[in-house]
Amino acid sequence: MYAIIENGSKQYRVANGDVVNFEKLDANVGDKVEFNVLLVSDENGIKVAKDAAGFKAVGEVTAQAKDKKVIVFKYKAKKNERKKQGHRQPFTSVKIVEIVAK
Repeated sequence: MYAIIENGSKQYRVANGDVVNFEKLDANVGDKVEFNVLLVSDENGIKVAKDAAGFKAVGEVTAQAKDKKVIVFKYKAKKNERKKQGHRQPFTSVKIVEIVAK
């Protein structure tokens, strides 16, 4: 059984036991979070729209961390103008505990 869930403006394919990295959520480690379900596939077939709206995905926050550093380097030719920046995107790691009907 798997589901397509929505978080922000992104969609993720998840199943029970999966660990997914979402953009930072306002939750502490150990908290339970719920996600909207857009599609559910199980032994009875695929459910979408109103049928899938009756389901929810429950996850547990396992970590709040930062991703690997991405280097941004800008320069202008012949002007001796250089700028080096780094960025680490924060994320929340969530383990999907169950996909159940509401």
